[in-house]
Amino acid sequence: MASFASTECFLPLQKWFLAPTHHRQGNGTSSTVVLLPRAAPHQSKSLSFSFSSQGMNSCIAVERKDRSSFAQTAAVRYLMGSVTRTQGLRFAVVVARFNEIVTKQLLEGALGTFKNYSVQDEDIDVVWVPGSFEIGAVAERLGKSGKYHAILCIGAVIRGDTSHYDAVANSAASGVLSAGLNSGVPCIFGVLTCDDMDQALNRAGGKAGNKGAETALTAIEMASLFEHHLK
Repeated sequence: MASFASTECFLPLQKWFLAPTHHRQGNGTSSTVVLLPRAAPHQSKSLSFSFSSQGMNSCIAVERKDRSSFAQTAAVRYLMGSVTRTQGLRFAVVVARFNEIVTKQLLEGALGTFKNYSVQDEDIDVVWVPGSFEIGAVAERLGKSGKYHAILCIGAVIRGDTSHYDAVANSAASGVLSAGLNSGVPCIFGVLTCDDMDQALNRAGGKAGNKGAETALTAIEMASLFEHHLK
């Protein structure tokens, strides 16, 4: 005849103990061990283990009475800017005059994108600066004015025979980044950095598309994200 001693065991969130019961069935003895919680047994889940023996043969059956439920967390929120909710959004475009043959086409691409996405003309201000080096300072001032939801920065730096290219390209990139961080307004980097004029023209409406149009779309999305989700 099988016999069991009551033993404590631990399961997550509960203290449990084994409660054996015995009953005779035919020529053999059947024993059942019920796993019960230590506290509030009327509200808790339990597991039942049945052991039976007849001669040399034995059978073990495990019955799962119920299953513990885990606490559910709130759904994850995904925040994204919209390119269709443009009503009331205002934009400034800072454009470098240097390499104007390129930057003017980039500007036209940007204005075309704004129009296609229902940004009103009166909600766009275009500010011209001498070169890409000066873009960052003006973008930061515009951002701090509180009048705009995003600043689009357009320029073209083309590599020459000296290290001047590296100095201007790096300064333009860091200037636009600093403008956005210091003003709290998205400042979008739309400055081309190319090896030659052909590369620049290809990215200003040529076979590589118009990067001015692409960055305008980025400006719309970022303005929407800040205005509708991150205020």
